[in-house]
Amino acid sequence: MRDATREQFRHFLAIPTRWMDNDIYGHVNNVVYYSYFDTAVNQFLIERGVLDIHQGEVVGFVVDSGCAYFSPIAFPDLVHAGIRVAKLGNSSVRYEIALFRNDDTLPAAAGHFVHVYVERSSNRSVPIPANVRAILITLE
Repeated sequence: MRDATREQFRHFLAIPTRWMDNDIYGHVNNVVYYSYFDTAVNQFLIERGVLDIHQGEVVGFVVDSGCAYFSPIAFPDLVHAGIRVAKLGNSSVRYEIALFRNDDTLPAAAGHFVHVYVERSSNRSVPIPANVRAILITLE
């Protein structure tokens, strides 16, 4: 996804970097990128009304993730997190996320994570609820 462009993503969330995101080397620490991924996807789901983090009976657990780093991001940059659905299964979804620094045309980093939908009370996998699936389809 090194050559991904903004046009290849269906939804964006602007995330301001914070002073504390920088590490001793003067750029955003690698673990923070995963936080950006999580924030972009979950904010999208919450805004669309299909994720209730406190009372929802069915929730998505992250079971796989990865990130490739291409160029540094540092405070006070503004990150534009583009998300799309790469694969929509019966009980899982694979998101691809690209992090664009300020107005850059190519991503500073790109990665993925997989949500498996589970019943909160039992932690057993269940099919993606129809209302969630309808929202996820808009990201394909």
